[in-house]
Amino acid sequence: MSGETPYFTKERVDRPWYVVDAEGQILGRLAAGVAKLLIGKQRAQFTPGQDCGAFVVVVNAAQVRFTGKKLANKITYTHSGYPGGLRRRTLRERMASGPAEVVRAAVKGMLPRNKLGARLITKLKVYDGEHHPHQAQQPLSITVEELARS
Repeated sequence: MSGETPYFTKERVDRPWYVVDAEGQILGRLAAGVAKLLIGKQRAQFTPGQDCGAFVVVVNAAQVRFTGKKLANKITYTHSGYPGGLRRRTLRERMASGPAEVVRAAVKGMLPRNKLGARLITKLKVYDGEHHPHQAQQPLSITVEELARS
């Protein structure tokens, strides 16, 4: 037998880049697949405590779909910490002001709530339209159906 069992670390990982087109996709299914890519669960070398995922570029975030009456009924609450500082915004209002932030928040909600999750969300790049500045990384195109199968 030779030596020790190799432990997968962030220095030993190759990080591919993927482009996911969000046009016409349901937000929750899209976010689940993107989170799986960011975490690296589809890889044979997956190690729970290590950052072994890929970089993901999501394009056409403005054309993402929602089921039911979520646009009118789903409300996000934020509070400033001051009296009377409660702010309510519907999903329709949030999509009008910044669809990329809605997609980013959905993916962030599916990542671990620790230091690793904070590192993983930095590898997500979301754009409202179809153009992105990451062509130099030669990203691979992947569909939501392929994300669900992996």
